[in-house]
Amino acid sequence: MLDTLSRLAYGFEVALTPGNLLYAFIGCLLGTFVGVLPGLGPLTTIALLLPLTYGMADPVSAIIMLGAITYGAMYGGSTTSILLRVPGEAASVITVIDGYEMAKQGRAGPALSIAAIGSFVAGTLSIIGLTLVGPLLSTWALSFGAPEYFSLALFGLLLAATLNGGRPLIGIGMALLGLIFGLVGLDPVSGMTRFTFGEVRILDGIDVVAVLMGLYGVGEILYNIEQRHNQSFIIGKVGKLMPSRQDWKDSGGAIGRGSLIGFVLGLLPGGGALLAVMVSYMTEKRVSKHPEQFGKGAIAGVAGPESANNAAATAAFVPLLTLGIPGNIIAAVLLAALMMQNVQPGPLMMVEHPDMFWGVIASMYIGNVMLLVLNLPLVGLWIKLLSIPFWILGCVVMVISAIGAYSLANDFFNVGVLAVCGIIGYIVRKANIDMGPFVMAFILADLVDVSLSQSLLMGDGSPVILFTRPISATLLGLAVVYLLAQFWLIRKARSEKILEALPVGD
Repeated sequence: MLDTLSRLAYGFEVALTPGNLLYAFIGCLLGTFVGVLPGLGPLTTIALLLPLTYGMADPVSAIIMLGAITYGAMYGGSTTSILLRVPGEAASVITVIDGYEMAKQGRAGPALSIAAIGSFVAGTLSIIGLTLVGPLLSTWALSFGAPEYFSLALFGLLLAATLNGGRPLIGIGMALLGLIFGLVGLDPVSGMTRFTFGEVRILDGIDVVAVLMGLYGVGEILYNIEQRHNQSFIIGKVGKLMPSRQDWKDSGGAIGRGSLIGFVLGLLPGGGALLAVMVSYMTEKRVSKHPEQFGKGAIAGVAGPESANNAAATAAFVPLLTLGIPGNIIAAVLLAALMMQNVQPGPLMMVEHPDMFWGVIASMYIGNVMLLVLNLPLVGLWIKLLSIPFWILGCVVMVISAIGAYSLANDFFNVGVLAVCGIIGYIVRKANIDMGPFVMAFILADLVDVSLSQSLLMGDGSPVILFTRPISATLLGLAVVYLLAQFWLIRKARSEKILEALPVGD
């Protein structure tokens, strides 16, 4: 415990340098600014702002800024959910239910305040959990070899692919497609080219930044311009910001429960945040003395889910930093950012990059305080921002994205990748297909490829080694059981639909 506290103190020394404080502030401000835009959430915000960190000399500062962008964008998403009934991401859908009802009643101010305070408390508690659990998990993961990493990555991808809104087959297909695109370039073992079709500019692989900016930046903006080009938003009345004594009483327990639920479920790969907010909302409705108020402006319906959302987002840093496995799609993008900075997260990160490991954790404490102090006084500014037509902001962002894509290698090839991925992102968004499994597989393809190759070399070409090592065999066994359970649930759901469609008496 004392060793952990001394390392955390070192992290604060890193995070409290003037440069890193400035980057944390810029990240919070930029994240909230873009996250407030209707229809754009944390994932789109990070994808759009990722090029800002590409050329930064200090990788610690780059990741600190990206982390601040993440929770800044999450706060911005709650603003649009409450004021406009436009969730910035899937996990914010639950906040809309009671948050917008409060805004219609002229109580958007208390809803925004409780959302900010709940996010601050949940984020802080989750960071404490990360501080305590991270080193323990990192020590345990030191026993991991190539077979364990392959099995863990495979299990994580399977969870991410099947927790995508009830369409596991599509999710698995998208993950397989992501693996194929992630393997484009030179084979690290044999040196042979794969799927390059003679194009020398992708021998090192397709640039992940251009892909992310296209799928989640340009694609999302095109979709929102189409949906909202002639839509005028009706902004709910903010009213006074300070919650009443009754508001504090109703939301205090919800914040605590949401923080715990979010941290535990946020550790799961896949839909951790969405699952956390749903469980939190159902829990608050169940324990409430007045469940009939939910859906009509119950402040606990805002406090619980917002706390769970923030706690789950922070919990995703646990497997990311200690195992090198992203817990969700946002963590996968942060993994790509770390790899851009030539930093491989995992159990050795605490030893090889202690300044980044502990500096990032300490900066999250600081960033949470910055968001609380920064955003409540700026509510009026965000409301004015929402009055600007979205097509103007969208066009500006797309131009900036094209410049950012070109600057990656001073080559128009990445601008072409951006454009193609933007069109693909728009199409799959229209088709309501989740691109999360594709992106996670695309980013993890190198880890899967290298760990499998090393495992086969260790086993003299035989895959039996994956099943003879206890941890690897356990993970693969869990993956098989989980996959069979998913197919059983699909079959059961289809059978129930068929029975419901039959006439009574058949």
